[in-house]
Amino acid sequence: MSVADEMHALLTEAFAPTRLAIINDSAKHSGHMGDDGSGESHFTIEIEAAAFAEMNRLSRQRAVIAALGDIVGGRVHAVAIKAGVPQA
Repeated sequence: MSVADEMHALLTEAFAPTRLAIINDSAKHSGHMGDDGSGESHFTIEIEAAAFAEMNRLSRQRAVIAALGDIVGGRVHAVAIKAGVPQA
């Protein structure tokens, strides 16, 4: 299972998102700090879930990172997180 697939499964289980996109940005960082050569070192996560309704931006990002467990900072060098609530 790829890291992106694992992140998708963890975030789906944690938040039941209405929208979830995990974009692998690793190629943009080839040769930079944090590039381990795996092709899975940098990601952008775009997620919308009702669970974020009562959270501010920082709380949403912390919740996403917590749901990913040891992936961020362990197997993945960096993630950019865009977390919001579904649009009515």
